[in-house]
Amino acid sequence: MDAIDSHRKKFERELSAGTVSLVLLAVLARSSEPLYGYQIAKQLERDGDGVLIGKQSALYPVLRNLCAAGLLDGEVEPSVTGPPRRYYRATELGRAVLREWEAAWSATRTFVDTVIEGHTP
Repeated sequence: MDAIDSHRKKFERELSAGTVSLVLLAVLARSSEPLYGYQIAKQLERDGDGVLIGKQSALYPVLRNLCAAGLLDGEVEPSVTGPPRRYYRATELGRAVLREWEAAWSATRTFVDTVIEGHTP
């Protein structure tokens, strides 16, 4: 791996660390039904072309943190094809926090785009 690749990968990791919670909460808040980790990972893989999520296993600590913060509920249900699965859904608090996060993301994105395009704020 050359220096440019190394810097790009480091930047992607840092960027991902700050946005995975937002994306997971948004996916679950907009879902009509609870989803389990593998479903979420596959949806993000399909829709995001691998941009945000590296390894599927990286989602689970974030999901646990969101549950611990009261932003998601996680319920274990039996599965006919394997071990029990934990299904996640956004709580009312999670939906309210998501609105705040979306506003912060929008402001941040606007600012960054302005700077990148060469327009000093």
